[in-house]
Amino acid sequence: MTTLTLLSVEEEDTPSISLNAANTVADINPLIYGGFTEHMGRCIYGGLYEPENPNNLSDTNGFRTDVISCLQELRVPVVRYPGGNFCATYRWQDGIGPRDKRPSRPELAWEGLEPNSFGTDEFMEWCKVVGSEPYLCLNMGTGTLEDAMAWVEYCNGDKDTYYANLRRQNGHEKPYGVKYWALGNEVWGPWQVEQNSKEDYAKKAIQWAKALKLLDPSIKLILCGKDGYSDWDRYTLQECIRWIDMHSIHYYSMGKIHYPNISSVYGAERAIQVCSSLIDLARCEFDLSPFPDTERIITKPKSKTRPTICFDEWNVWDPERAPGNKGGEEHYTLSDGLAVAIWLNIFVRNAKDLGMATIAQSVNVIAPLMTTPRGVWKQTTYFPLLLFSKYMRGRSVAVHTRTGTYKGETWPEWIESTIPIPKLDVSAAVEEGWMSVTVVNSDEEKSLSTAIEGLKDGTSVQVFTVGGERFQAADQNSEGDEKISIKETMWQAKGCYTFERLSFTLLRWKL
Repeated sequence: MTTLTLLSVEEEDTPSISLNAANTVADINPLIYGGFTEHMGRCIYGGLYEPENPNNLSDTNGFRTDVISCLQELRVPVVRYPGGNFCATYRWQDGIGPRDKRPSRPELAWEGLEPNSFGTDEFMEWCKVVGSEPYLCLNMGTGTLEDAMAWVEYCNGDKDTYYANLRRQNGHEKPYGVKYWALGNEVWGPWQVEQNSKEDYAKKAIQWAKALKLLDPSIKLILCGKDGYSDWDRYTLQECIRWIDMHSIHYYSMGKIHYPNISSVYGAERAIQVCSSLIDLARCEFDLSPFPDTERIITKPKSKTRPTICFDEWNVWDPERAPGNKGGEEHYTLSDGLAVAIWLNIFVRNAKDLGMATIAQSVNVIAPLMTTPRGVWKQTTYFPLLLFSKYMRGRSVAVHTRTGTYKGETWPEWIESTIPIPKLDVSAAVEEGWMSVTVVNSDEEKSLSTAIEGLKDGTSVQVFTVGGERFQAADQNSEGDEKISIKETMWQAKGCYTFERLSFTLLRWKL
């Protein structure tokens, strides 16, 4: 179940949000606020890593300190690396050892050249500085099981073995202890080097998982899913569920104009719901009763634990507006910022099913952060991420919302007849005696005076607002002009609260 019950009301009726701190649904895994860095465009080179920065913005490792500060502010708990599509031809061995001996390679996913001057050891050090856990994606394209086992041994081995000793030789005595490993990326995609059928991938994934868990039983393996509601997801889960800890899905929302842009996010909520059902279905093993004259069926779970969903690529992305092979540098609007806030509401509402989520990507490439040689600036999508990562933790709270709904063109088209698109999108969380409620008013025309049932009159409420009445959906930030950011105020609760048109608002009060 999700934590939102939605009741559509007429436009002239007063919307309402009803909640009770005692009605919690599930723990919110902090890993849902994860990041993603891929060797694509300016994400790594010129983003995370720029040793030759002309304005002394990089440390002795070559890491951009302004980017690090922003990611520390976001409290990014885990970062996926090195891809993405990039990993399907990546030889991790090319990115270790003396830099002057590392080979340059053609980069086939994004039509570039990979110098390999930033690799495993650099990424591990960068994660340590940022305060994030590494999440590595294995090459199941041109890579072999032997390559994968060698990478796990290099990162996690503590014995007197070849690759553990190679790590020590490269100056890193202690194992990195990398917990999260993905069994490939989008192996189902026709754009992939070594695309597989679901049958071939499942066979391969099982064999890899067996070997990798023998090598290091402590690791968590993430199965390569699709969009959460495809036959690929159904089949691979049914075949592989005994061997994996999470199932990855990918989805990007987009829309040329505001309402289709907002509506497209709800495809992600449906994807989580369907994928959750597929996980439950895959866990069931059906046996005929030992009594042949009855029709009773015995079921038992195929796996002792229930895998969760790893939403390890999500964001707003229009590939026509920002082609991947040209760097994927989206310039986000207020509408996009509100879409990201809805994405995060969806994650909180569906906390029971999510073990991790990593926004694609963290810097420069369809990213909340953009760098120039002079500094870093924050896109509209940065500020919802910041508020959620700071305050939407603890346990997800059930919410009942009465609101008007949008009726019109959606993207994809099937959303229109499947999911109601609320004018007010809401989630709530409780942690250490604080209630936090996040509300997106996506209406382009109307601010909405809303009753909040469960909030006592006279309560002091912290208010954080992004966007609002003075902005248009198409408004953007740029270098030197972050006009859309966070406005902080206080409200002594009394009667209704007015959520401004085109706004994301976080209300927070002590219980």
